[in-house]
Amino acid sequence: MSLRQTLETARAAGKSAFIPFVMAGDPDMDTGAEIILQLQAAGADMLELGIPFSDPVADGVTVQKAADRALQNGATLQGVLDMLKKLRTQGLTMPVCLFSYLNPIYHMGYEKFVAAAKDAGAQGALIVDLPPEEAADYLRIAKAAGFETVFLCSPTTSAARLAAIDAASSGFVYYVSREGVTGAQSDLAASLADKLQKLKDSLQNPVAVGFGISTPQHVASLRGKADGIVVGSALVKIVGENGKTAPAAVAEKTRSLLAG
Repeated sequence: MSLRQTLETARAAGKSAFIPFVMAGDPDMDTGAEIILQLQAAGADMLELGIPFSDPVADGVTVQKAADRALQNGATLQGVLDMLKKLRTQGLTMPVCLFSYLNPIYHMGYEKFVAAAKDAGAQGALIVDLPPEEAADYLRIAKAAGFETVFLCSPTTSAARLAAIDAASSGFVYYVSREGVTGAQSDLAASLADKLQKLKDSLQNPVAVGFGISTPQHVASLRGKADGIVVGSALVKIVGENGKTAPAAVAEKTRSLLAG
């Protein structure tokens, strides 16, 4: 199932798809692969798979440290794609959205990246620091290959730019729930539910929300408000704390979030 279909199915059922984010190769490639399988077993609907990068400017300390751990253990873009391809032969069925900064993809080349990502079993990608205004070549290549595109919007995005983001996206639009970088937080904005409803009413694409969502209460409060709910730093923190025993701990956290 595509990214878009997954979120549209959740909306039609009055629900929200649960989308965990983990950093590929953290704490190492083999353990990271097992974490992904455990996330699916615990009930995740879609995976946001981070590509480690040395200067993740949109991420807070927790995700930065995860990228550092992955890079120190030899993770590369091609290595991550190879891991994903292997996981597709080991029972991974949930859709995968790659979450990357532009540099590794630009270095590989858009055509090679899109072809390799599709071959590995990824449905699409969110390139954090590639704005739609600068994405014409990537969009052309992705569209021709049937590779889904995802772009970010935020509380400060203007109506005109939101329309451009919607037009450039073919998978979904990712709403950043707050100003700032990734990271768990204790409280969500009181206006978040209303904002999500307005986005759902105005955009052609489904809407997923992330940044700061970290507790069962957060997930429960947003269920049905967004088409997809992304939890990242809260899970990445568990990986950092548990190392090679992280798969079971991450699965337990996922089940608690879904039970919220």
